[in-house]
Amino acid sequence: MRRADSARGSRADQADQRRAELLEATRRVVLERGLANTRVADIAKAVNVSGGLIHYHFATKDELITAMLRATLDIESARLDQLVTGEGSAAERLDRVLRFYIPQSRSDQSWLLWIDAWNAALRESAVRQIVLELETTWLRALEQVISAGVAEGDFTCEDPAGAAERIDAMLDGLIIRYTLHPSVLSRGRLLEHAHMAAAREVGISPDAFSG
Repeated sequence: MRRADSARGSRADQADQRRAELLEATRRVVLERGLANTRVADIAKAVNVSGGLIHYHFATKDELITAMLRATLDIESARLDQLVTGEGSAAERLDRVLRFYIPQSRSDQSWLLWIDAWNAALRESAVRQIVLELETTWLRALEQVISAGVAEGDFTCEDPAGAAERIDAMLDGLIIRYTLHPSVLSRGRLLEHAHMAAAREVGISPDAFSG
């Protein structure tokens, strides 16, 4: 029995590893070709396997794409939880969330992926559901850190949920501009806007955020 259980465990581990490899390859191919132009054959070529092997793990391309997006969302959600519940003052925690939201560069892979997903979500319900979960995750993180700051007496905000929505919407618009128009908006200026807007929402000076 122990040998049989061990064999089953080994096969399950191998399957999980293979799925993880396929999801990573899917992410790379999507970033290169875009969601709409990615084919299962492209992913199979990227990892040097047959299309049949991919379909063994994922019945359809849509299932594979959805799984890749969800895996990306899970990683970002886990990191957000760490930032929101970590040590430091309320302003420091909010600053960490803002800095995590803003892409490190115009070629930030996470943001390129989600901008592409927003476009696909207009026509694909499965992608639209994941994009909604992404937005909900970010809004919850912002609301949580603002509410905690209010409870600690560091922030003044009567409507943390509304404040989170306004900050989120502003950042989305500015980040798209930053990504598409390199000569118009720098990352430093984007971060300055984020600090100014967040400070107004929670009743503190922008100087409360680290430089």
